[in-house]
Amino acid sequence: MKEKLMDFLKMRKKRTVSLSELEQLASGTLDYDSFASCVMQLEAESIIEKVKSHGENGKNPSLSYTYRVNKSLVKQDLQEKIKEARLIVHPSIYLEGYFHLPEEQWKQDYPMIVKINEYLKKHSFPAEQVPAPERSFEIIGDEKWITEGGGKELLERIRIWKLLKIVPVSDPLMFAVNPLMIQNTSHKHLIVENKTTYQGLLPTLTETSFTTLIYGSGKKIIKSIEQFDYQLPLQSCQHHFYYFGDLDHEGINIWYLLSKKIQVLPAIPFYEACLSQPYVFGKQNQRKNDEAMNEFLSYFPKVQLAQITSMLQNGGYYPQEIIKTNELQHIWRNASWK
Repeated sequence: MKEKLMDFLKMRKKRTVSLSELEQLASGTLDYDSFASCVMQLEAESIIEKVKSHGENGKNPSLSYTYRVNKSLVKQDLQEKIKEARLIVHPSIYLEGYFHLPEEQWKQDYPMIVKINEYLKKHSFPAEQVPAPERSFEIIGDEKWITEGGGKELLERIRIWKLLKIVPVSDPLMFAVNPLMIQNTSHKHLIVENKTTYQGLLPTLTETSFTTLIYGSGKKIIKSIEQFDYQLPLQSCQHHFYYFGDLDHEGINIWYLLSKKIQVLPAIPFYEACLSQPYVFGKQNQRKNDEAMNEFLSYFPKVQLAQITSMLQNGGYYPQEIIKTNELQHIWRNASWK
């Protein structure tokens, strides 16, 4: 039971734990004396410490109603395992991030890290790029591990994704290029969620300061953006991405997920044009992502922030199509894009 309590404390993010939570773990398996003995062992080892101000249950032996968890001692075994692994794995494999992750993540990843380490010690880092399934089979013996088994996330976690020269497997990125801007060293790119908006803006591309107009196709952009550098291999250039989607929970979440892949700003002038119109109703069943919402709204002044918040709370939304084509084109040509 002590090991079960320890596993619970390792997974716990809070720095305190109530006696009732600990009792639930022992419910039906231990009598009170045996349970109390386990808790008192954890106390004696300074894994947990009584919060005296919360009082005790008054039983014999008496236990505190609340305990403070000593996170450093709880994770001590994990830290030792990571330090030992650090001594034997390839020097390019970054393990320090696991000091701040749950032990379950380490247990899940470590068998794969062993295989990655064996691959690197035998072959070192590859000189040529190959598609993800081919590299996945080389490393793990499973061609779907990188794309479907969490392999990409693990390789990013240990900071060798780029070193393995993996070509992502995703749908091609759909975009149009402005030939007048292609020689620049700084490039602006506009990503739009819907096909109607893409088609409406396309005739104006060469009249703008943007190098590309990218069709996001809803959520597909979250994966297809991985192809950008392969499809437009401009060397030693700066890229500035802007995103314009439906002003609803889904559109905001797409922008948020995309922002985890690339640095991309909301295309404020287009959203301002939406907010100048009466909103429409619908899409009340969309799931709200508070983190995405807060991040998105941080780019707007207080008045517009309040307007968007109120609109969504009332069950409203703005489709991109609420802006007429001629207005879309005028905004893209004449707005200040910084």
